[in-house]
Amino acid sequence: MPGLLKWRTAAGCLILLGLVILPGFGAESRSGSQVWVVELSGALGPASADLIIRSIEGAEEAQAEAVVILMDTPGGLDKSMRELVQVILAARLPVITFVAPNGARAASAGTYIAYASHIAAMAPATNIGSSTPVSIAPTPNLPAPAEGQEDEAPAPADAMTRKVVNDAVAYLQGLAELRGRNIDWAEETVRVGANVRASEAVAEGIVDLIAEDLPGLLEAVDGWEVALPDGPVTLDTAGAGVYRVEADWKHELLELITDPTIAYGLLIFGIYGLILEFYNPGMIFPSVIGIVCLLLGAYGLQMLPVNYAALALIFVGIAMMVAEVFTPTMGVLGIAGVVAFVMGSLMLLDTESPEFGLPLAVIAGFAVSTAGLSLFAVGAAVRARSAAVRTGKESMIGAEVEVLDDFAASGRVRGFGEIWQARTTAPVAAGERAKVIDVEGLTLVIGPEDGRANSEGNDKGN
Repeated sequence: MPGLLKWRTAAGCLILLGLVILPGFGAESRSGSQVWVVELSGALGPASADLIIRSIEGAEEAQAEAVVILMDTPGGLDKSMRELVQVILAARLPVITFVAPNGARAASAGTYIAYASHIAAMAPATNIGSSTPVSIAPTPNLPAPAEGQEDEAPAPADAMTRKVVNDAVAYLQGLAELRGRNIDWAEETVRVGANVRASEAVAEGIVDLIAEDLPGLLEAVDGWEVALPDGPVTLDTAGAGVYRVEADWKHELLELITDPTIAYGLLIFGIYGLILEFYNPGMIFPSVIGIVCLLLGAYGLQMLPVNYAALALIFVGIAMMVAEVFTPTMGVLGIAGVVAFVMGSLMLLDTESPEFGLPLAVIAGFAVSTAGLSLFAVGAAVRARSAAVRTGKESMIGAEVEVLDDFAASGRVRGFGEIWQARTTAPVAAGERAKVIDVEGLTLVIGPEDGRANSEGNDKGN
């Protein structure tokens, strides 16, 4: 019984310790009236969206008063923005967007998040807007506006651009209608990239209020009634405790591998490893590292808007560069492979956000290194594979040894730095050179180097 009591006590201590040090959301967040604060600083991507979504879910479980998204963003991925907006719209507690500190902005995707939030606030000297979908493709030349039409939005140049812009307008207007915000400005910020400062945003009904800082915001919204899916609630935020959500290991890892350059590099290194293992089986290390890199890169890329046709071009390009080693085509396959690799890399990320594009220097570096690996490293591996065996039994056959005794059946020879027992197919004399025909255990089967055995055999046959 005393032993059982000790085990129970130890288990209880471990459980309490785990609750205290659990990353992300600790037991501290579960007591009293609290407002959870999570930061969106920088471009919105899969990692930042995931952190905010988990913060909202954690605040709901902790029965917090509200979640405040402290925002300063130039925009981000459309996919991540829509996922976050869906969670905000379905949240069972108020979500407040606060564009702060002074000098911050809620551009592009940040505008949609602010419009979707139950309460939108801005600090002085901040701005919101510029929500036109940004294309990474070259912009076609548009005709100059006629006199008196300079302030009107130019007509989109092609059907695809019109579809993207109209979809964004309808989406933001839908959010404006749901939250009772300015519908006309929602169209203007998408079509012509309108952007307003904090005082204008409040005056035009784009956001709800201006607050100097977070404590001032919580005092200002105290007593506000917010409509939620389960019914209206009244905020009680004056004097509420503030729990700041800190980034945990999952966020850090996700932020690392969803960086387009890192994900792209992991994918290419993974392919390198598998190629080296394929052409030199048994090395193990390249295949293990290759598989790990390939899986991490694939996971990171699947979180990003990937063009799978471009991904196929990358694989085809690498395959063509490798094929050049086996079927020399005067460089035709190799050059075509490099072109396919570069084109696939340029089109890999199907995103409208420049923050998530692949730098040209990175693409050029990987194109050169991949071509070099294919032409030199893989070529060296193929040549090594086809070279004569240098170790083991196979390397001994055909080698020359020195005969130490006169014998017609068995005797001793010196070879490979040692003295061996040997069996001969024809009589040999001491001091002669003989050739190894076979290896039977620790005995060498030898024959005269000048081929006397064959000639004697032929004479007997005749």
